[in-house]
Amino acid sequence: MLKRLIPVILLTAALWGQAADPAAAPATPPPAPVAITDADLKGIEAPKPELRAKGDPDGALTGTVSDVAVSDAKKGLTIGDLANQVGQNKIAINFVWTLIAGFLVMFMQAGFAVVETGLCRAKNANHTMMMNFMVYAVGMLAFWMIGFALQMGGVGAVGNLGGSPVLNSEFTVSLFGKTFGLFGQNGYFLMHNGTYDVTVMVIFLFQMVFMDTALTIVTGSAAERWKFAAFLVSSFVLGAFIYPVFANWAWGGGWLANLGANFGLGHGYADFAGSGVVHSVGGLTALALAIIVGPRIGKFDRNGRPHAMPGHDIVLVLTGCFILAFGWFGFNPGSTLGASGSGNLRIGSVAVNTMLAGMGGAFTSMFYMWLRYGKPDSSMSGNGLLAGLVAITAPCGFVNPVGSVIIGLIAGVLVCVSVEFVERVMKIDDPVGAISVHGVNGMFGVIAVGLFADGKSNYGGSWNGVPGAVTGLFYGDASQLVAQLIGVSTLLGVVFTVAFAANVLIDVLVGQRVAAKAELQGLDLPEVGALGYPEFELKS
Repeated sequence: MLKRLIPVILLTAALWGQAADPAAAPATPPPAPVAITDADLKGIEAPKPELRAKGDPDGALTGTVSDVAVSDAKKGLTIGDLANQVGQNKIAINFVWTLIAGFLVMFMQAGFAVVETGLCRAKNANHTMMMNFMVYAVGMLAFWMIGFALQMGGVGAVGNLGGSPVLNSEFTVSLFGKTFGLFGQNGYFLMHNGTYDVTVMVIFLFQMVFMDTALTIVTGSAAERWKFAAFLVSSFVLGAFIYPVFANWAWGGGWLANLGANFGLGHGYADFAGSGVVHSVGGLTALALAIIVGPRIGKFDRNGRPHAMPGHDIVLVLTGCFILAFGWFGFNPGSTLGASGSGNLRIGSVAVNTMLAGMGGAFTSMFYMWLRYGKPDSSMSGNGLLAGLVAITAPCGFVNPVGSVIIGLIAGVLVCVSVEFVERVMKIDDPVGAISVHGVNGMFGVIAVGLFADGKSNYGGSWNGVPGAVTGLFYGDASQLVAQLIGVSTLLGVVFTVAFAANVLIDVLVGQRVAAKAELQGLDLPEVGALGYPEFELKS
């Protein structure tokens, strides 16, 4: 029996090896091809239904070649059957990897919740937690109904996940002889036009948790004075329309992604895991909300000087930062949408780049605050970690470890400078630093792709339909930086403008800010009906 299995094992290994990333493969030469015919497989028994019916308590019948389904019971096991099984295993691995990565990103909601709650005052703890909790449900509802179709309804086959082409309906316009994709048209309620499909379900779950990450960023900048009803409406609009449309332009086959194919600008707008799509969209919407609702009572004196309003629990803050850093391993490596084939073994490089940039951000933000104020600041060290992670999110799949560390080191200083600028120059109150962590460093991450991408990545041999690897200015391709700058301009000019206009309308219809009496009392009782800490006497 062992002799008969040797050709099968060699064939399976050879087929599996074809899925590996050439850049990640060992340097040793591959084995010589093995010629195997169907005759070699004769005598290997196919699964016996009568044995399967009796069960397999000791595992003797599972995990062997007899588990492979045969296309013709009379003919027995064939090379085609084995090749089909290898292909199924590859897709199954990619399904499982993508789902697990999505689960990790979902857990980031808990990290955001405790970071924001810890940075706010205790009298608003329940209200802040409730916003972070309900944004998950409200955002998912909006995305399921409308947003997913607008974002991903125009994508074609996703090879890593089985190649299902059931979406593939993009609304386009023709300008300058080029096609510009604007939004998808297929996938509403996950039932529209045959989109009740296993591949679509995996894509939905993964994209949904990314969208919800963008939405929860906004709750931080408007915390401690945002009316709960307005929060619900604003979050629905962001999840159903604003976020999905920009995500379509970048990830759903829209016009930004095609800047390379249409105009020769590098590989088009490249945002591996969402520095721009997720973090800048959330951060710029947070900026719009913070401007509309205005600063908290007591934040600025009559001369415009800011006063510190410390959060109530730094333990929650740094614990939340650790949770977010852990979840980022789903965020960034998971964005390969697979672990097998098409260069997906680069997930190891993506994971290490993510770790290194987070370290760099925490390190330089700690030293910046130490040198400037005489002591290291815990909350800003946490924000520095997050800033490094945000900044590496777009370039993580395209840069080397040295580039990752440099990006993180810059992000750690940038977040400190930005927080001071937003507060002291712009006179905007952002209790958790969301504008600086996500908005500013998200845009920096987008630009970093155009600078630090080293041209070594290989994801199926192309990116956004342009052959070859993404390469930035420092490695010889200035046009990629142009594509990235167009993306940043779109974020500032379109996303911020639309988010601001939409929330002004919500302010007119619903009212964005709570009454002064409720704000001074704390929003726990007036807005959500229960104190976060009922057994303690809280200071204002």
